[in-house]
Amino acid sequence: MVYNREAINELIGYIKTLNGVGDKEKVKNLVQNKFSLTRDRSVFYNDSFAIRFGYNGRNDTKRISNTVLSLSAIKNYDNKPLIFCIVTRAVNHLLLINSTFLNKVSHSSRDLRVDNIRGSINCSDIMMEYDGIPNEPSNFESLYAYHSEIAFEDNLERLVERTNNIVGRVSRFDVSPEIETKIMSSVERARAFVNSVEYVDLQKDLNERVSKVQGEIAIAAFIDNINLRGRIIEYLITDNGSDLKDQVISALRQKTALPSFTTKDNLGDYSKKYNSYNTETDIKTKVLFLEGNPKGYNIDKMLEFLSTEKAIYMIYLLGVDNNDKIVASLCSCFDKKLIKATSIQHHWAGRNTRGVTQFLGSGLRDILDSKEASTVDCESAKEYLTKLIAR
Repeated sequence: MVYNREAINELIGYIKTLNGVGDKEKVKNLVQNKFSLTRDRSVFYNDSFAIRFGYNGRNDTKRISNTVLSLSAIKNYDNKPLIFCIVTRAVNHLLLINSTFLNKVSHSSRDLRVDNIRGSINCSDIMMEYDGIPNEPSNFESLYAYHSEIAFEDNLERLVERTNNIVGRVSRFDVSPEIETKIMSSVERARAFVNSVEYVDLQKDLNERVSKVQGEIAIAAFIDNINLRGRIIEYLITDNGSDLKDQVISALRQKTALPSFTTKDNLGDYSKKYNSYNTETDIKTKVLFLEGNPKGYNIDKMLEFLSTEKAIYMIYLLGVDNNDKIVASLCSCFDKKLIKATSIQHHWAGRNTRGVTQFLGSGLRDILDSKEASTVDCESAKEYLTKLIAR
């Protein structure tokens, strides 16, 4: 879902003019009429956003005592900015309550599972900041850029774990001094690889694979479902030719229902072995004219892989512009520009892990625009690894 800046800024500005009204029903009716919103029980929505109203008659804080919204309702509107408006006597407060900005599910959530979405959130379950960014209207566009690249299913697994105090699927990788030495040695190996004929071969291989399906990638890049979009593009590039791939291509071209298919949830999407290197490459797509911060890698999975002999972990960036032109860049995970564009998150990772990474869209655009070869600065890369291990 594209963030409609004009529409949401108009909403924010209008609700601000209603400060002091102090009546939830009146504010709700005024907003519904102003923006021609459709009502779905307690949620009001249009093509650009969805909004829920609450009331605090005791003070002017960003809190209410009753439940905010059911998790199933949040799922239904998670593909657009979902806003909670808290009407108080003096000020109307706005918060983003998409699944990325929730800590857990509090109310009636006893039987919550990934295959049984139930329960509601309280105001205390809403994050007041994300990655150091306050959850307030001036930051909604930046915050939504993080959320727009995270599938509801990823957040659901985190919410189930945190709500029910269960252990996640991925546990913390134990890094002994011996293993740490092996991990650190992967930096020098990465620098040697990006200056090798093997790097040229891998880049050529991936570029040729993209060239064969570039039209279909351009179509798939605009699929709203983040999880499905990534899986399709990964499959188009990595599959070596099958009847199922032909069916996927036909469905994309004809805009018909896609056949069901599965992809493995591995660290990388494409594996290739050389005499001196075992490469895993993760494929990341960036729609260049949209805001969005693509999901990165699980830190524990990456450290475990880098502790193995010959391990090389690469990120293959694909940028799609509004003319369907595709640009690509093959980067080491230790590329100096990529490290600067990498944000470490704990918000949607298991509690017993080091977390996950998310790539800043602006940084990815800089890499794709520069068209420079991947460069590994060993000192900064080792500092980065030390920080990851210590988490």
